[in-house]
Parts: sequence; C-alpha cells; structure tokens
Amino acid sequence: MQETPITLTRDGAQLDIAPLGAEPRRWRIGGQDLLWNGDPAFWPKVSPVLFPVVGWCRGAQIRHDGRAYPMGVHGFAAHACFDVTQRSEDSVTLRLQDSEDSRAAFPFAFDLTLRYRLRPNGFSARFTIRNPGCSPLPYAVGLHPGFLADLDIACARLSFSKPEIPSVPVIAPGGLFSNQRRPVPLTGTELPVTPALVAQEAVCFLDLDSRSLRFDNGARGRISLRMHDMPHLALWSPPGAPFLCLESWTGHGDPVGFTGEISQKPSMRLLPPGGESRHLVSFGFRPR
Repeated sequence: MQETPITLTRDGAQLDIAPLGAEPRRWRIGGQDLLWNGDPAFWPKVSPVLFPVVGWCRGAQIRHDGRAYPMGVHGFAAHACFDVTQRSEDSVTLRLQDSEDSRAAFPFAFDLTLRYRLRPNGFSARFTIRNPGCSPLPYAVGLHPGFLADLDIACARLSFSKPEIPSVPVIAPGGLFSNQRRPVPLTGTELPVTPALVAQEAVCFLDLDSRSLRFDNGARGRISLRMHDMPHLALWSPPGAPFLCLESWTGHGDPVGFTGEISQKPSMRLLPPGGESRHLVSFGFRPR
C-alpha cells in the first residue's frame, strides 16, 4: 500500500492526495494552507471521500435481500486504499473496485474513480461510478473537506447563488434525519456562520436550488464551491474547532424509523447494470 501522498503542483499551488481513502490532505496556495491539518484532538480526517453511503444508517447496518450488513457512517471508502491509474503534474485519477472485503459489507459490484485536478486558484474532484454487475447498484457519494476557519472571531458568511429555505432538518440520535425542522439565520442568500450555528449538530441543506456558493472566511479569504449533480450541502464543525466542513453530498442519512432495504433508502441513486454516472465538486480560493 502506497502511504506517501501524491503531490500535485501548478503555478505555486499544491494539492496532496493520500491513496488511503483518496483523501485530499493538504491544499496550499501562495504559501497559505487552506485545509484542516487532521489533528486528532478535534478530528483526525481532513477531507474524506464518502461512499457507498452518506451519513448514518439505522443501527449502523444496511439491508439487502432480507439480510443485514455492517455499515459505518459515510461508508468505507475513506478507509480503503485506491489504486493510482493516471497521473500528471497537476492531476491524478484513483480507482476503487469491489472486493471480497467490500462485499462483506456491501454486496454489490462497483467501480469508483476519482479524478483530482489542480488549478492555480482551485481544484476539482470528479466522481465516476460504474456498475459492472448484473443488478442495480445503490450508492451515494460525497466529499467532506474541512477548511481552516476562525468562526469565533471572524465575520464568516456563506453566500448561496440562489435563495434557500431558512430551516434545516433536525438530526435525531444516531445521526438519523427526523421530520422536524429548525430555523437557521438565513436571509435570502446570506447565512452568517457562527459557532452557535454549528454547535448543536450538522447543518444540512437538502435539495438546494443553488449549485454554487461562497464562504467568506474573514482574513483567511474566500472559498468558492461549485457542485454538479450533488444537491445536498452540510456544514459541520466540532465545538471549538478551528475549521468548518463544507460537505457536498448526493445522498444523506437514514430517516428516523426507516426499515427498508438500501435500494429503498431515500436519496440513494440506483445505477443500472452497465450504467455510469458522474458527479463533480470544485473549489476556488481568493485571498482577502
């Protein structure tokens, strides 16, 4: 297993990718680090890949053909070693396929590739999912990057490209999505990001009208985000942590009381045999 990060460079920008989990571990522009450093005192991850589920499954299990299989939060891709299939100075493609180990938790054939491309002022992550099997493939994908932020002292703000609903689902015990909603201080397209906003739980905007947004990060500058076929956004930060996660999702956690099979889970995609789908998230940076 290759443990040394893959370093992409372009015009003074740098992106380090770990083959374990295909995880971006460092993004640096003009001498400024933009991603969280993975200090386990708060959170040992930096930017994990989420697959084949996003969020929690009820009882940490999925069900298929009447049988239960273990499935942790956000799936298993973050703990799997990807193969590098293509590489250049400013891009890399990594691949994960089903195996005997994966089928013990997820009894489906799959082929997941991730292509990272670095730009002088940003980077993109393109997910390609293929179904080489003989039955439909249920899946969800996401990217969970933590960006360095000083929420307690900065006038941080999230600006959506379109007005959004100023309330979000209440997350029940076990990470499940309830039918209840709670208000957030969103006015049109503008959302102040404060410690109080994320103190209770993750803030999950489902089925956004916006496909782009901007995070004004005080003296640290601005992070922009664009999503293609990734309709959900989550904001998360542990209490007192010096970072904010901006998570792009295609799916989300189980609803409270959900007892169905994984193919019936709300927000899961079903890819037919021989099918292929693509999802893209890209980030940009502008200094203050």
